[in-house]
Amino acid sequence: MTTYTAPVEDMMFLFEKLRNNKNYNELEKYKEITPELVKDILEEAAKLNQNIILPLAKSGDENPTVLENGIVITPPGYKEAYNKFIEDGWQSLSCDPKYGGQGMPKTVSAFFDEMLSSASLAFKLYSELSIGAYNCINHHASDSIKKKFLPKMVEGKYSGTMCLTESVCGTDLGLLKTKAVEQSNGTFKISGQKIFITSGDHDLTENIIHLVIARASDSPAGTKGISLFLVPKFIVNEDGSTGQRNGVSTGSIESKMGIKGSATCVLNFDNAIGYMIGPKNKGLNSMFTMMNLERIVVGIQGLGISEIAYQNSLAYAKERKQGKSHKSQSNEIIKKIQKTINKFLPFGNDKADFIIEHADIRKSLLNMKSIIEGERALCFWLSQQTEVSLYHKDEKIRKEASDIVSLLTPVVKAMFTDMGMEITSDAMQIHGGYGYTKDQGIEQLYRDNRITPIYEGTNSVQAIDLVFRKLVNKNGDIIDRYISLIKNDILINEEKVNTFIEKLNKNIEILSKFTIWIKEKIKNSKDDASAACNDYLKVLGLVATAHTWIKVLEVCFRDYESNKQFYEEKIQTANFFFNRVLPRIESYYLTATSGSNYIMDFKFN
Repeated sequence: MTTYTAPVEDMMFLFEKLRNNKNYNELEKYKEITPELVKDILEEAAKLNQNIILPLAKSGDENPTVLENGIVITPPGYKEAYNKFIEDGWQSLSCDPKYGGQGMPKTVSAFFDEMLSSASLAFKLYSELSIGAYNCINHHASDSIKKKFLPKMVEGKYSGTMCLTESVCGTDLGLLKTKAVEQSNGTFKISGQKIFITSGDHDLTENIIHLVIARASDSPAGTKGISLFLVPKFIVNEDGSTGQRNGVSTGSIESKMGIKGSATCVLNFDNAIGYMIGPKNKGLNSMFTMMNLERIVVGIQGLGISEIAYQNSLAYAKERKQGKSHKSQSNEIIKKIQKTINKFLPFGNDKADFIIEHADIRKSLLNMKSIIEGERALCFWLSQQTEVSLYHKDEKIRKEASDIVSLLTPVVKAMFTDMGMEITSDAMQIHGGYGYTKDQGIEQLYRDNRITPIYEGTNSVQAIDLVFRKLVNKNGDIIDRYISLIKNDILINEEKVNTFIEKLNKNIEILSKFTIWIKEKIKNSKDDASAACNDYLKVLGLVATAHTWIKVLEVCFRDYESNKQFYEEKIQTANFFFNRVLPRIESYYLTATSGSNYIMDFKFN
C-alpha cells in the first residue's frame, strides 16, 4: 500500500513567497486570508487525507462500486469518510458564504484538490463534480434555483454531475439526441441517455443534481440548439424537502481500468423534470463555466497522483539494494565504511548499494521532483489569475486575467496529466517487478491516472482548442501578450538567477518562432497546424513552468540565508529542470515544423 505525506511546507512556501501578484493582492475579499490561517487549514487537510482518505484508494480498487437492484453502492468506508468530509466543512471550502460556504480562494482550494487527488482520486470525484456543478449554477441559474439547490450542495447533502456524453457524441456535442419538451409550468421533460457520467449515481448523498445538455423540440440542429437543464434525482419540494423520485435511472456502471471506486454511470432520462439554466440554446456557454474550471482541476489530479508516485519512489529507492553504483566503486573509503556497517546487520550485503545511488534512478527521481514542483508553482500562479479574472474591480484587468486563464487552461489540463503518465510509469520502473504487482500500489496510480488525459476533453482536443481558439480571440493576440508578460516578469535584479533566465529566453525565442509558424499554418495549411498542436502545447507548457520556476528561484536566492537547506534543494531541483526537462522544447519544435505531408499522404492498408 502506498504512503503519503501532504507537501504542506512546499504549499506554504508558495502561498507566503509567491503571492506577489499586485492585481491579486488588490482583492479586498482575500485580505484577511493570512498565512497562519492557510497553514492551519492545510495541516488539518493533511490529517484528513493521510489518515482517512488514503486507505480508501486500495479499498475502492479492490471493492469497486456496484449496482444492485437499481441502487449504486459505494466501496467500504466511503460513506463514513464522506460524512466526516462534509461534517468538517471541506465541501464548502471555496464556496460563497451567501450559501453557507467558507469563501476560501482558489490559491488555497487548489492545494486541497491536490491532496485529495494524491490520497484517493476515486473518492475525490464524488465531491469534485459537485463543486463544478455549484459553480455553473451559481454563475447562470435564476435566484430561485440558486436558493433552492445551492445551500444543500455547499453543505454536501446534495452532489452534482455533468451530463454531456452520449453514445453518438463525445467531443462533437452537436450530434446529441437527448430531447427537452417544454411544459405549461415552465419546466421541461428530459428524455435520452447519457454515458460515462462520473458520480452519476451513488449512496453518499440525499440527492444528486444532474446538469444535462439537451435540445429543445423547437431548437435548431448542431451546437447552436443546445440548452442546459438542471435535473435532480429526487424532486425538491417548494419547502426544500425531498419529494418523489424523478425520471432518472442508472442503466449500468462502467467496468474500468482505474478509479474503480468512482461510479461511472450510464444514466437514462425518461421524461425527467428539468429546469432550464441560462438562456435557451446557449447551454454550451453555460456548461463551459463548469468544464473550464474542471479542466484545471483535472490537471491538478495529474499533479496530485504524480506527487504520491514520487514520494513512494523516493522512499523505495532509499531502502532497495541492487548492484554497485559507479560512485561507490570509485570510493574505497565508502566501501570500507559500508563493510564495517554490514557486520552489524542481520543480513549484511556489501555487494550492493541502495538504488538511489545509481545515476539513472537519481535522474528519474529528479525528473519527477522538478516537474511536480514546477507544476505546483504554475498552478498557484494560475489560481491567482483566476481569482483576478473573477473578482477584480477593474474590468480591463479582469478581462486580461481571464484571457490568460483561458490560454493556460488546456495547457494545465494536458501537460499535467501527460506528465502524470510519465511520472507514474517511471515510478513503476523504479519499483521494478514490485511496481508491477498490486502489493505496492504503484500500478494502481498508473491505472488511476490513465483517465486524466482522456476525460474533460482528451489532451489532443485540448491542444486543438489551444491552437485554433485560444492563441487569438476577440480580445486580440493573447499568446503574444502572454509572452510579453513572461519577458517583463523575468527582468530580475538577481545575478544568480541570470543563468536560468538566459536558458528560458532561448526557449521563449523558440516559442515565438513556433507561434509565428503555427499562425501561418492555420491560414494556409490546417493539417500542418493540426499535426503540430500537441507539440505546441508542450512547448508552451514547459515555458510557462520555467517562468514560475524563475519566480521561485528569485525568492530562493534572495532569502537563501533564512532557510538554507530548503532553498538549496529548490535551486538544485530547478537546475535539473532547466538542464534536463526544458531542452525538450527544441525537439518538439523541430518535430512539429517538419510538416504533415508524410503523415496525411501515408496509405494505411
